[in-house]
Amino acid sequence: VRDFSREFLAESAKLWFLAGPAIFTSICQYSLGAVTQVFAGHVGTLELAAVSVENSVIAGFSLGTMMGMGSALETLCGQAYGAGQLDMLGVYLQRSWVILLATSSLLSLMYIFAAPFLLLIGQTASISRAAGVFSIWMLPQLFAYAMNSPMAKFLQAQSKMAVMAGIAAAALAFHAAFSWLLMLKLGWGLAGAAVVLNASWWFINASQLVYIVGGSCGRAWSGFTWKAFHNLWGFVRLSLASAVMVCLEIWYFMVLILFAGYLKDAEVAVAALSICMNILGWTIMAAFGMNAAISVRISNELGAGHPRTAKFALIVSVISAFMVGVALALVLIFTKEYYPSLFSNNLAVKQVVTDMTSLLALCIVINNVQPVLSEKHRCGNWGWMESSCGLCEHRVLLFVWDSVGLDSGL
Repeated sequence: VRDFSREFLAESAKLWFLAGPAIFTSICQYSLGAVTQVFAGHVGTLELAAVSVENSVIAGFSLGTMMGMGSALETLCGQAYGAGQLDMLGVYLQRSWVILLATSSLLSLMYIFAAPFLLLIGQTASISRAAGVFSIWMLPQLFAYAMNSPMAKFLQAQSKMAVMAGIAAAALAFHAAFSWLLMLKLGWGLAGAAVVLNASWWFINASQLVYIVGGSCGRAWSGFTWKAFHNLWGFVRLSLASAVMVCLEIWYFMVLILFAGYLKDAEVAVAALSICMNILGWTIMAAFGMNAAISVRISNELGAGHPRTAKFALIVSVISAFMVGVALALVLIFTKEYYPSLFSNNLAVKQVVTDMTSLLALCIVINNVQPVLSEKHRCGNWGWMESSCGLCEHRVLLFVWDSVGLDSGL
């Protein structure tokens, strides 16, 4: 027991050295969209519903795809770094850029035809029109996703979390200030939201790119190379296998928002559920930060030929994620009468959010552990099992929603 405790504390120190900045970075980047929704809620209920549908359905689908296909880079860069093959990291980064930029070009059609697509799947005309216009304005963000995901994995593999955290914090401060100025003070509404959100993501990309090409990554970046176009199909296959797992984890947010639009008083339902998804998303960022840290630890240890150390790191991360989830859930329960006012002025929306708090707290605990467990399958190349489990999970989710309603859907 004493040896286990000593090893547990030692591994926890290594893990939190990586996880702390990674969690902070994840929260800051997620908060870009969440802060936009907070300000949209003070512009109007329709505006909040439109931003929620665009963020959760249109952008959520794209972000899930980008993160999924980029997760292959996470494993490759981590193992290459652990094995000392630093020169391959830059090649993998550029190869991922090529694939994701091509993917984003195809996904742009979903942004352009968002309004008829949302109408086709049963969303109300008012929400579809507003979300459709906002989606077209958000096209620059789509290509920002394609650039950002590979750079994040590239820097994470080298444990350069502090740099990412600093850039994300600066972007969030810029984003919050200019969102208030353009959306509320100057009255630009959704147009102001689009301008600031696009600018914030491209600020992150430009800052990270300057850091990478400026020589701070040493041998990991040796310049642009034609090797990025070699073996693209093999990289695509690995990316697609990884994408299935991550997409199923992320797309259920999109499914819930869509189904909320089918309930009576759709604007209130979508607005209330989007607030709950915002909070759940914020708390899950702790798990995603832990996920990034454990990915680095597992990949580096596997690359160095230490499978037992990699397994123990996973155990430590699961225990840590569970404890964080419980703490966050308790905070939410104790403040359930107050926090809905931060997101909306509508009394009906606030009451629905308050009523859903208990289930939301349970979801927080479960969803804080699940992304960390899934890292075992990604790093261990068990993607087919993860994707099969995820598919079954979401079939059950849809059945429960159809049978009971909003609370059980959450």
